[in-house]
Amino acid sequence: MKQVDVYTADICDKEPAARVIAVPFRDFGGRCSFHGEIVTLATYEDNTGMREVLAKRGRGKVLVVDGRQSLSRALVGGNIANLAAEKRWEGMVINGAVRDCHEMIDLPLGIKAMGTAPMKPRSDHIVQVNIVINVAGVRIYPGQYLYADPDGVIVLDLSLIHISEPTRRTPISY
Repeated sequence: MKQVDVYTADICDKEPAARVIAVPFRDFGGRCSFHGEIVTLATYEDNTGMREVLAKRGRGKVLVVDGRQSLSRALVGGNIANLAAEKRWEGMVINGAVRDCHEMIDLPLGIKAMGTAPMKPRSDHIVQVNIVINVAGVRIYPGQYLYADPDGVIVLDLSLIHISEPTRRTPISY
């Protein structure tokens, strides 16, 4: 998927129905801006099943993980991030923690998470895929669309997507 210069602030200006996920995410991947169709995963300190989801072709898709804001155990590490990049996922938004962030810096993948945790995840097999999740009061459905950049993360219904040309920023002259 060719990266297009589309900015979350511009989308919010044009689309009053855009929903902002008001979480202070940090960037960990090699791309700070990404967008795509949402695939959801709900868990708590357990990333069982995440490999199976990411092993599928990810072109044009973003994995949104509701980890219930836990910063005790990482849900994504270097191996999982490398798998996502290898399968050409556009990005991941983790409502929780990552680890091995030194391995993610140069990946051609957007990774936003709340923070880091050195502890590996549990393997309790309590993970749900492609269900409706709630992150910071925003209901997120599989198949909706997510835009992420340094300004934030927003969710749109598919019916709202009609941006056909990239937004071009031009310098203001005084």
